[in-house]
Amino acid sequence: MRALLARAQPSLLLRLRPTSSHPARTALPATRSLACLSTPPPAAAASRRSGTRAMASSQQFPPQKQDSQPGKEHAMDPRPESLIKHYKPANKLQGKVALVTGGDSGIGRAVCLCYALEGASVAFTYVKGHEDKDAEETLNALRDIKKSHGHNNNAGDPIAIPADLGYEENCRKVVEQVAKAHGGRIDILVNNAAEQYVRPSLADIGEQDLDRVFRTNIFSYFLTTKHALNQMPRGGSIINTSSINAYKGNATLLDYTATKGAIVAFTRALALQLAEKGIRVNGVAPGPIWTPLIPSSFPEEKVKQFGSEVPMKRAGQPGEVAPSYVFLASEQDSSYMSGQFLHVNGGAIVNG
Repeated sequence: MRALLARAQPSLLLRLRPTSSHPARTALPATRSLACLSTPPPAAAASRRSGTRAMASSQQFPPQKQDSQPGKEHAMDPRPESLIKHYKPANKLQGKVALVTGGDSGIGRAVCLCYALEGASVAFTYVKGHEDKDAEETLNALRDIKKSHGHNNNAGDPIAIPADLGYEENCRKVVEQVAKAHGGRIDILVNNAAEQYVRPSLADIGEQDLDRVFRTNIFSYFLTTKHALNQMPRGGSIINTSSINAYKGNATLLDYTATKGAIVAFTRALALQLAEKGIRVNGVAPGPIWTPLIPSSFPEEKVKQFGSEVPMKRAGQPGEVAPSYVFLASEQDSSYMSGQFLHVNGGAIVNG
């Protein structure tokens, strides 16, 4: 059974081929597993059959806990939905080169798949050792998309790059590798890598904790962008992932929330700096989205009720967030937007 990526319904199950059948570009291990990229959570199943998404307060996820970060998407129950049902690509990013940090799973994976469907050449980063299997699934899905749609857009081969982006030299190497593979340019940069830890008190946060979270969540945004700008032509787009927590706060995610607030300020200031160069800088501030950060951060009881606090009474799926990144990357859709954030958060009203 081959990958089912029908032109009208690219969100069907993707059967992912082993990486061993392709020329070696990364150090990912081979696997024969299947990834369901469009699996509704339990409470959504009944409403999906009637054509609507679940909005009942009874939504629950099975209790689960992952013991380390980064979390693993392939271990989640249910698997997140990476593509919304009946997503219809329109070649909005044809000929573009996109780099997505933290693109192996969650929102990053969903963005990679949507970008590929829209005609972009996609490269993404992941954490070697921790995220190998998720990265392999994403890489294979991107290859399936290229095989099914590549004759329409001439996109380049997808690339998966293991890297710790908390350090400038690693950021520089990633950017240079992507640019070298695609004619010396990067048109779209999505800064998305993140980690978070529940810390009930400020007293629980040490200097090493701050260093780790800030390096991943905001240092990487500064440093990857710094080097990507050397490869980014006029008309380029930078999109930063913040969080609803930057706007409403979160008492138990203090250091994470601080980095997300920094991302908002970074985005607004950089948009002003780059306006004269014709490069737009925007961001997305998701609410509760079902990604590997959730079971790898929160206790089982919190996971069970995750997302029930927003007006829609459910968690969102990565596939529901990704079209916002397509919109912000597309010049035909958002050419007059810079320094702005889109709030995909289940109906929570924030001062954006």
